[in-house]
Amino acid sequence: MTALSGKRILVTHADSFMGPAICERLREKAAEVIASDDALTAPEAAANLIHASGRVDILVANLSITAPTTAATDISEEEWRTTFSRLVDPLPRLCKAVLPQMIERQQGKIIVVGSAAALRGMKRTATYSAARGAQLAYVQALGVEVARHNIQVNAVAQNFVDNPTYFPPEIQADERFKARLQREVPLGRLVSAGEDAEFIAYLCSGAADCFVGQVFPLCGGWVNR
Repeated sequence: MTALSGKRILVTHADSFMGPAICERLREKAAEVIASDDALTAPEAAANLIHASGRVDILVANLSITAPTTAATDISEEEWRTTFSRLVDPLPRLCKAVLPQMIERQQGKIIVVGSAAALRGMKRTATYSAARGAQLAYVQALGVEVARHNIQVNAVAQNFVDNPTYFPPEIQADERFKARLQREVPLGRLVSAGEDAEFIAYLCSGAADCFVGQVFPLCGGWVNR
């Protein structure tokens, strides 16, 4: 029996960011994956999704948006609200909807697929970094709150991971981007989608029951530069 056999795992934004790689790896480990492509922007969408999913042993909150690169002085109200409505607002709604059943069972896991943009300042990313930072702060607080119910809430803060949302083939083929990798990422390459998905699968497993409200940078050493 593999590590996740019999586990029902809900993956949000399953069609973008790390969604496809995560779903594939979890299925390889015999999990029953509930793959949702819902944008989750409507206030009731998260609760509806949890209700329709039935038993959810593990929630993988993979939330994505193409990162805006507006100068701080030019950020519009629309950009700010759109970014937060996609990356931040769905998270507490999902957790509020799924936690009662996990608390009743006294078991569960929530893994947030976030960004290391919240851990290191970058120019022209104020909106995006703020939203990703809100995710990580929420994980840390919620993780401490629900740990007594044997529920583990953790986050992966990633950057320079191979995925079609942020690093499509045309970007990876650009010589300037290759030079940037060598300059900014100690690993010297993108973290592969498989490496990322394998770590998330580990956090879904019983081997990771000891982690509480943790934020794990997964970025080839980028945050350490």
